[in-house]
Amino acid sequence: MFDTGSTTFMIICTSLVMLMTPGLAFFYGGLAGKRNILGIMMQTFVSLGITTIMWITIGYSLCFSGGEGGIIGNFDLAFLSNIPFDQAFGGPDGKYPTFIFIAYQMMFAIITPALITGAFVNRVTFKSYLIFLVVWQVFVYYPFVHMVWGGGILAEWGVLDFAGGIVVHATAGFAALASVFYVGKRRDTRSNPNSIPLVAIGTGLLWFGWYGFNAGSELDVDAITTLAFLNTDIAASFAAITWLIIEWTREGKPKFVGLLTGAVAGLATITPAAGFVPVWAAMLIGIAAGAICYIAVHFKNKWGWDDALDVWGVHGMGGVTGTIALGIFASTTVNSQAGLIEGDVAFFMKEVVAVVISAVYAFVFTYLMLAVINFITPVKVSEQDEELGLDTSLHGEKAYDEGVL
Repeated sequence: MFDTGSTTFMIICTSLVMLMTPGLAFFYGGLAGKRNILGIMMQTFVSLGITTIMWITIGYSLCFSGGEGGIIGNFDLAFLSNIPFDQAFGGPDGKYPTFIFIAYQMMFAIITPALITGAFVNRVTFKSYLIFLVVWQVFVYYPFVHMVWGGGILAEWGVLDFAGGIVVHATAGFAALASVFYVGKRRDTRSNPNSIPLVAIGTGLLWFGWYGFNAGSELDVDAITTLAFLNTDIAASFAAITWLIIEWTREGKPKFVGLLTGAVAGLATITPAAGFVPVWAAMLIGIAAGAICYIAVHFKNKWGWDDALDVWGVHGMGGVTGTIALGIFASTTVNSQAGLIEGDVAFFMKEVVAVVISAVYAFVFTYLMLAVINFITPVKVSEQDEELGLDTSLHGEKAYDEGVL
């Protein structure tokens, strides 16, 4: 018999992570210019459909079957074959069905490539994005899930990633940067957010969903689950206030978008470490997230990299910072792994090497992949379509009836 409490907990966490994808759509949709609201939201929402199809057919199998100590799994569980609906996750004594673990991991797969879209808002054709969505998951996301969480080579090496600093944020963030370099700048880089309240709604949904993202990654209900939950909120709060203070000091006014962006940076940064570090470390990680991600965004602006919605600065550098912080602050007082502070230099080095490998591979592969896709169908929209806005030129719709507003 399954444990009712554990099963319910995993269902709730899965639902929370699913909610993050619409939350991301609202977050990006609010930040985008008024002619590209639906374009960016469409790119996010379409992942709910396409990624689900991919995950059920081949994704789960490639991530979590076969390939022990390798880079990718096999097709033994394709179409969820040989998995009875009442099979227990983790063996006969498992507390909940395998199917809810499959669904939980599927929600991670859905949101990860969607994170990338904020970097190239209003510059990429929808057809090329659909190809990108499929190919990037197969050759970037699935291998890193398998290597870190599916018993692959990085797991055997001793690399840890509680909820996705390497697997989700580093890969997506550096893929976003590669996309920016490939597609180039927007014609109008001064596009202001069309709806800051929409950004706030998106941030609230992301923050709320992130409790399922991090606490659920314990895959059980125990003390570490509650630690991950609390660390998530602490890091987000400290990062939000750190970003607010820095921006207020530099620009003379407290900015709401800055506060919201800082919160997301803190959430991304604590993700790999949430269940491995004590509360005091989560505070430091939040402060580091607010400062480092803020600096990264301004570094990007200084060099003219047109990462429109700061995916690299917030998610890419957040994932890297959080993974390194895990290597530093991991403590046997809360979990089984010691970090640099407790004398485990080898673990620290493994985390650094693993996150560098993930970032470099995601960057290089994404850039080359976009070049190949461009031979199949144009990646970048025409100047006329960009000027008109993707909502009208590609989708034939408008976010708002301007005659009413």
